[in-house]
Amino acid sequence: MLSSIIYFYGGWPFLTGLWEEVKKGSPGMMTLISMAISVAYFYSTATVFGLEGMDFFWELATLIVIMLLGHWIEMKSVLGASKELELLVSMMPAEAMLVRNGETVRVRIADLQKGDLILVKPGEKVPASDAEEGVETVVYVLVDSQPIGYITMRDQIREESASAIRVLKENGIKNLLLTGDNERVAKSVSDKLGMDGFLANVLPHQKQEKVKELQAKGEFVAMTGDGVNDAPALAQADVGISVGSGTDVAAETADIILVNSNPQDIASLILFGKATNRKMIQNLIWATGCNIIALPLAAGVLYQQGIMISPAVGAALMSLSTVIVAINAQLLRRQIK
Repeated sequence: MLSSIIYFYGGWPFLTGLWEEVKKGSPGMMTLISMAISVAYFYSTATVFGLEGMDFFWELATLIVIMLLGHWIEMKSVLGASKELELLVSMMPAEAMLVRNGETVRVRIADLQKGDLILVKPGEKVPASDAEEGVETVVYVLVDSQPIGYITMRDQIREESASAIRVLKENGIKNLLLTGDNERVAKSVSDKLGMDGFLANVLPHQKQEKVKELQAKGEFVAMTGDGVNDAPALAQADVGISVGSGTDVAAETADIILVNSNPQDIASLILFGKATNRKMIQNLIWATGCNIIALPLAAGVLYQQGIMISPAVGAALMSLSTVIVAINAQLLRRQIK
C-alpha cells in the first residue's frame, strides 16, 4: 500500500512525462525512469499475490525519491534560466529614434507602427581632434564635382575592447580585424587593441569570402559585426555574433546578439561555452561511470567471482548519479561569476 502511494503520487511527474514524450515520438529520460519504476512496482505487486520471486518495494521507493530530488534540481535550473531571459528582455531599450512623416521623433518601442523607419547606430565615429596623423577616415565635400573641404573621422574604441581581446588571447583564441578601412586605419586600431592581425580594404561582398578562406584553412570562425554588409559573413561564420545596437539584418542573421553592445561580453560568452563543455564532459563521465559499474554488478555479472551488490544499492547509485550531475551543473554558476 505504501509503495502504491509512492508510485502513483511520487512517480506521477515521470508518468506524465512519459506520455508527453510518447506523443511527440521522442522518448527520453522520463520514458526511461517511468519504465524502471513501473517494472519494479508491477513485478513486486505480482509477488505479493503469489508470483515466485522477491519484491523491490524498497528499491522502488529509493529510486523515486532520489529521481524526484534530481528532477527538482533540474527544474530549479530551468527556472533560473527563464528568469535570466526575462532580465535580458528588460534590458532592451524602451524607446527608439525613427523617421515618421519626414520628422525625427522618439517613440516607445511598443508604439511602433508599420512603415516606421528606425534610426539605428551600427557604429560610431568621432571627429579626430589630432587630424592628419594619417589614420583617420577622410570624407570629402564636393560642389560641382570639385572638392571644397573635407572632414576626418576616426573610430572610437570602447574601453572594454582591449580587455576583451586580452582575455581571448589568454585563452588561445586568435583575433583578426576585418574592415573596409584603409591599411593605416586598420593597423592603428589593431595595434592599439593588441590584435593578432588585420584585413583592410575589404569590400562588403568580400567579407564572406574572407571567412570562407579562414574556414578552408581549418579555422573555427566566430564573426562579430553590426551592419548590413556584415550579414553574409555572419551567416557564413561558424558562430555569428551581432552587436545589439547594430542593424536588424545583422541581428536576424547572427546566432548570438550582444544586448549591451559590450565587447567584453564576447569573451564572457566564449568562456561560458568552454565551461559548459567541461561540465558536459564531467557529467557524462559521472553518469556513465556510475551506471556502467553499478548496474552490471547488481545484475550479477561478476557473481561467480564473488563480487555483487544488491539491487537496492545499484538503484541508489544510479539515482545518485542523477543528483551528482544536477549539482555539478549548478556549480557552473559559481565558475562564471
